[in-house]
Amino acid sequence: MQTTSLLRFLSARLGLLAPAVTLLAAAPTALVRSEFIYEKAPFPSCHASTIVEPAPGKLVAAWFGGTAEKNPDVGIWVSRHDGAGWSTPVEVANGVRAGAPRVPTWNPVLFQPKSGPLLLFYKVGPSPQTWWGELRTSPDGGRTWSAARRLPDGIYGPIKNKPVQLADGTLLCPTSDETDERRSKWRIYFERTTDLGQTWTKTPFFNDGLEIGAIQPSVLFLGGDKLQAVGRTRQGKVFTIASPDLGRTWGRIALTSLPNPNAGTDAVTLADGRHVLVYNNTPKGRTPLSVAVSRDGSEWKHVLDLETAPGEYSYPAVIQAADGRVHITYTWKRERIRHVVLDSAKL
Repeated sequence: MQTTSLLRFLSARLGLLAPAVTLLAAAPTALVRSEFIYEKAPFPSCHASTIVEPAPGKLVAAWFGGTAEKNPDVGIWVSRHDGAGWSTPVEVANGVRAGAPRVPTWNPVLFQPKSGPLLLFYKVGPSPQTWWGELRTSPDGGRTWSAARRLPDGIYGPIKNKPVQLADGTLLCPTSDETDERRSKWRIYFERTTDLGQTWTKTPFFNDGLEIGAIQPSVLFLGGDKLQAVGRTRQGKVFTIASPDLGRTWGRIALTSLPNPNAGTDAVTLADGRHVLVYNNTPKGRTPLSVAVSRDGSEWKHVLDLETAPGEYSYPAVIQAADGRVHITYTWKRERIRHVVLDSAKL
């Protein structure tokens, strides 16, 4: 039996070992490393990871963890990688409130500006229809954190995926809203802050939430002042929308040919100008979890699968590190967070 066929056979037959087997198939090409950030933790369920490189060779990851999504005991957990391995996860934020019942936290987003502290955005509240945004900062690469600061009413910060920093220092935060009174409307928009979260402006919504219900954008750089955002929909396809002026205005939202099973995606523009998208390459379910590459943001080439076995593999986060390698984190069966490193030159 050929090696590839053997790996596919094992992937189909072996339960918990299947993700590792799947990743081994990519090893001769782009895969550099695959690992779980932790093996055991004081919470049984986790989701919605985020990753950042606050200094060359140093990584910080965060996610929400607790008994189950939406439960009041769900907090934001952080682990640091010093080049040798991941630290034990530590809870750095939660929904404990003086004189009020504890509520869950959601969707952390880490971002390291060109100057200033490491930023941790996250949401707090009983549901996506009632949550609010909070921000903590770290002066030392995620070792210690400031007290929580609630964002202004109507400002969430980046809703799932990382912001981008423009040449003038502005943070452009891709976000979305699920609070319309009809609740069937998922609408995207963008928030801007020129002072690292002290003051904010926001755009209008860019879809009606009915013809295309879209949330959780990622921002790509197309060259010059042109930007593109891609992300999750309820229509079975990844959406796309473009801006000619660094996110001040945006064109018409449209569906791409890429499948989306109503699941989170993430994307990043590499230093060489190519774009990497991590997504569930299926119209239903949350496996496989795949990687695609594009040179123009329009034509995408599937390059590898991170997971193909039964189970949920979802909510990826992707960055490019200072050494050029691509780092991806994602939910593994709601039980652990997996970290994968890819050689961008081989994508």
